[in-house]
Amino acid sequence: MFRKSAFALFALLVTVVFAGLSSESAQARYASIVVDADTGQVLHAVNADTRNYPASLTKMMTLYMVFDALENGKLRLDQQLPVSKRAAGMPPSKIGLKRGETISVRNAILALVTKSANDVAVVVAEALAGKETTFAQVMTKRARSLGMSRTTFRNASGLPNRGQKSTARDMSRLAKALMSDFPQHYHFFAVSKFSYKGRTYRSHNKLLRSYKGTDGIKTGYIRASGFNLVSSVERQNRRIIAVVFGGKTSKSRDRHMVKLLDRGFKKIASQGVKKIPQVPGRNPFQAPVVTLQIAAVPPAATQKAAPKQPVDLTAAQAPNTGTPKTEPKAIETAAALPKQARPVKPLMPSSQVAAVDGLETPIRGDETLTNDWGVQVGAFSRFSAAHSSARSALAEAPVPLRGAKVAVQRVDSASLGTIYRSQLTGLYEKQARDACAALKAIDIDCVLVQPEAQGSN
Repeated sequence: MFRKSAFALFALLVTVVFAGLSSESAQARYASIVVDADTGQVLHAVNADTRNYPASLTKMMTLYMVFDALENGKLRLDQQLPVSKRAAGMPPSKIGLKRGETISVRNAILALVTKSANDVAVVVAEALAGKETTFAQVMTKRARSLGMSRTTFRNASGLPNRGQKSTARDMSRLAKALMSDFPQHYHFFAVSKFSYKGRTYRSHNKLLRSYKGTDGIKTGYIRASGFNLVSSVERQNRRIIAVVFGGKTSKSRDRHMVKLLDRGFKKIASQGVKKIPQVPGRNPFQAPVVTLQIAAVPPAATQKAAPKQPVDLTAAQAPNTGTPKTEPKAIETAAALPKQARPVKPLMPSSQVAAVDGLETPIRGDETLTNDWGVQVGAFSRFSAAHSSARSALAEAPVPLRGAKVAVQRVDSASLGTIYRSQLTGLYEKQARDACAALKAIDIDCVLVQPEAQGSN
């Protein structure tokens, strides 16, 4: 009897000790940060610079490298990438690629975003750098150039590796870089499901469906990290990026993320940043104008901003930027691979992201032939909000805007105080008129700004 009691007491003590250690471990790996994406202001931070395991948040960086290669012409969305024996042998999460098969870059992106497929991560790494270890070195170098000073990558997937570490702050910087550097590709992160070879894969990011305004970006989990999440939410022209590391469960992590986002938007609202209603007319807010900043932002040829709502895509319905939609059938042997699917030469990313101009908009003979027209897409009480609004409009415009410049103009109004007008300038008349019509069609406020109405450049 005494022995049984002693054993029971010992078991209880062991349970308590291990529970305590587990709790301490979970507490040690917890980190979070909430950032106003428009201003860069940190709204909340706990252990934001503590190095933790990023898990599949790593694939955000892998996708950054893919987008960079697309913009530099080193990859195409319809390009077929070969599957190696090593890639096929990766542990789950995966989509079950087999050695000798191929997968298009477009479907590789979708598999990484939704299924967080480890086999696909290796396919991409080998296509871009020959070996995954080499790719990880390039990833780390690029991450450092983005300001991710406390991040080191050892693989492309986020699978366990003692040397693979990052921080909540660094991941928020990566999320922002994905949006600002590749607005034409960021919409992939809004995909909530896609179908491939008869199977449908749903995104692990449930906030896409449950939290209004969420348009990305990525979840992550390994046992050593806990449940990680990077979220981007836009409401009333304001965007917040939030990161959580070390959640105990996916549900508790999501609940915590919602609380952080709610608090973040409340804090922004309390700071008095507001959007001022558009006033139609030749020169909105008649007053002396001082151009505060004009930054050239050459848009990509088919540049689109992130969707406001999550998107469901099959392989045939996936985002298309002008390349074929169909997925060629898998080829079983390397010898039978089509030319574009043969092992590709490693593509080492350049240190710069190449900008791609839009297409020329034809001009009729009876129209103004000077490019000093513009469009106004908002007026705000803060410069940062106006600048963000103009960049978003440039990204979302359904028509090409070659030569468009993001311009923020300050107006001192006696009745409204200081106003920052959000404009796209440097347009020809037809470009400006077409842009305004197209923006209005997708519910973006727009006022045509004629040459004499603009401030000095």
